Amino acid sequence: MLGIHDWWLFIISGLLLNLMPGPDTLFIMSKSASQGWKAGVAASLGICSGVYVHVFAAAFGLSALLATSAAAFVVVKLMGAAYLIYLGWMTLRQRAAVANEAKVQAVQTKQPLFTVYHQGFLTNALNPKVALFFLAFVPQFISEDSTNTVLAFILLGTVFDISSLIWCTSVALFTAFASERLQLSASVKTWLNKLVGSLFIGLGIRLAVSAQS
Repeated sequence: MLGIHDWWLFIISGLLLNLMPGPDTLFIMSKSASQGWKAGVAASLGICSGVYVHVFAAAFGLSALLATSAAAFVVVKLMGAAYLIYLGWMTLRQRAAVANEAKVQAVQTKQPLFTVYHQGFLTNALNPKVALFFLAFVPQFISEDSTNTVLAFILLGTVFDISSLIWCTSVALFTAFASERLQLSASVKTWLNKLVGSLFIGLGIRLAVSAQS
């Protein structure tokens, strides 16, 4: 169909790739642990929506620009790095401003689910590495004589995104459940949040200094 081949290999590869931890998984776990499963699911939906930015970009050849233009890659890379560092900084500030569990809950309720969704969307959409991944990975499963390469690309991207949504939602629900059952104290949550914020900043710096290839 549409010149797509090795479906099962693509699905299994996609599942394995989703299991690899990264900024997306870290973001989902952070929101689920601090604000509950609804925030984790909102983050998952935002991240999986952001995937389509790369799917359509690669399908219509825009990702090729990132692969061939050093200037374009640097611009997008720095935007993504800046946003990750911003998320890390805001996460650190949020916990630094609270001193007990009641205040933690008050701060958490101030962040609407749409804001969490939007943050998740940008976390994925501004990562040029994801764009280059789709450009390199998906074409391996599309024949050169495909009748509609764009549609085949979008279809494969959708299958990959569905598996991503299943994994991300599972992570969100499990993290929220574990956090609730463990009944973490405010001090432990504050420490975990500092750790997450620091990791985001570290990932942002790593992305900023990463090479194009």
